[in-house]
Amino acid sequence: MSEPSRFDRGHTDDLMSFLAASPSPYHAVANAAERLEKAGFRQVAETDAWDGTSGGRFVLRGGAIVAWYVPEGAAPHTPFRIVGAHTDSPNLRVKPLPDTGAHGWRQVAVEIYGGPLLNSWLDRDLGLAGRLTLRDGTTHLVNVDRPLLRVPQLAIHLDRSVSSEGLKLDKQRHLQPVWGLGNDVRDGDLIAFLEAESGIGAGEATGWDLMVHSVEPPAYLGRDQELMAGPRLDNLLSVHAGVAALTAAATGGEELSCIPVLAAFDHEENGSQSDTGADGPLLGGVLERSVFARGGSYEDRARAFAATVCLSSDTGHAVHPNYAERHDPTHHPRVNGGPILKVNVNNRYATDGSGRAVWAAACEKADVPFQSFVSNNSMPCGTTIGPITAARHGIRTVDVGVAILSMHSARELCGAEDPSLLTRALVAFLEG
Repeated sequence: MSEPSRFDRGHTDDLMSFLAASPSPYHAVANAAERLEKAGFRQVAETDAWDGTSGGRFVLRGGAIVAWYVPEGAAPHTPFRIVGAHTDSPNLRVKPLPDTGAHGWRQVAVEIYGGPLLNSWLDRDLGLAGRLTLRDGTTHLVNVDRPLLRVPQLAIHLDRSVSSEGLKLDKQRHLQPVWGLGNDVRDGDLIAFLEAESGIGAGEATGWDLMVHSVEPPAYLGRDQELMAGPRLDNLLSVHAGVAALTAAATGGEELSCIPVLAAFDHEENGSQSDTGADGPLLGGVLERSVFARGGSYEDRARAFAATVCLSSDTGHAVHPNYAERHDPTHHPRVNGGPILKVNVNNRYATDGSGRAVWAAACEKADVPFQSFVSNNSMPCGTTIGPITAARHGIRTVDVGVAILSMHSARELCGAEDPSLLTRALVAFLEG
């Protein structure tokens, strides 16, 4: 069996492990933090005073993480080079009163998060993950990573029109998963089950942020295993690449002229407007405090921001073989063709000509090919954290990513080469 010539299988294997271990944004940032600590970074609390010494640091807030590396002798006005990404993915999330059911079935009440392909969640073995908040205010990660729930589809015998008219799902009535049998639905059953699973005392959990996930592990696909299928590629692929790139830039021994940063936000899929989203104050606060901790003034902060560049890394659309007419006729990004530069003149993406030059230079330095993506003029264009970052912080921002199929499905598809190609380009960018 042959493999693509640029296929860094070790990198893709590691991505698959990261995806499997990160069923929620909270798990994703915990896993990112563990990798950063192994590379010599240390966590700092937002409530503590920060020092201006060199080295790697990171801040955790909910489902978001911001990490940065200060080179030896960095001046207060030293600019930043930022890789931005997001930790959340469209899915089904547990409601405040989760215990429900009907007709002898025990079910879990869920709400739709973001814009998932709803049909992709049907008839899958689903686990449950997220965090529990305890009476003392601490949080506890929970992950039931085995078949626990299922959203059963209606048999075709009871809806013959589905073959001719397509599947039609009511978000309230048709997507509540089953998890057992019984006529006596009792409030508190689900949380009590999760407390027992996690070794937490009964009644200790008073808050929860929980979501379902497919328990099918990531896998290589295709005759030559040149494809990779897995959950949450949008956008944990970029988070994983950002962590790998930041640690490589910090430990690679190359003299850095900028301060490399990773900013992975939550809530991109529903607008980024939260204290852990890109439209919140987290990134700006961290960058400013880094300047001030090194003895900088507001003038230094302004100088640093003016020379800062951010790469907003998020997945994009590869040309679909069955729906090629949905794509721009002259821009057909292909999987394993290298990362994509995302352009939209109406600022749904933040890329402009000067940003393209920054990206082209990074790809040239890394010897990585790249492709360009624009939407079909007749189709609405999605967006990213890129325009938000540019507008909120006055930072030049470029939108990039990896081309995939089945975006927002419970299980997405990418080229097995592209994750490592993206990472190589990000390393070159962070090194300046």
